[in-house]
Amino acid sequence: MFVVLLKFANNKDKAGQFMAGHNEWIKRGFDDGIFLVTGSLQPNLGGGVVAHNITLPELQARVNDDPFVAENIVRAEILEITPAKADARLEFLLV
Repeated sequence: MFVVLLKFANNKDKAGQFMAGHNEWIKRGFDDGIFLVTGSLQPNLGGGVVAHNITLPELQARVNDDPFVAENIVRAEILEITPAKADARLEFLLV
C-alpha cells in the first residue's frame, strides 16, 4: 500500500490549465482499481492519494503521468506502507 503526497511546487499557478488532465488521471486511478482515496492536503498544500494493487515501479510511472507532476505543479513523494493490522473494513489491504 502506498501514500502519495503531491505537494505544490514552482508552477502551482498553472494548476487551472492542467486540472482537467489531472482529474482524468485521478479517474483512471480509480477505474483501474489502484486508488482508494484522493483528497487535498490542508491547508492548501497540494493533494494526496492512497493506492494499492500496484508495485512501486508501476506507481512511480503512473505518478509521473499525472499532468500536475509532469508540469511541476506538484512534486510527488511516495511512501510505501506494509500493513500489519487493519480495521475489519480494510482487511483487504493486508497481504
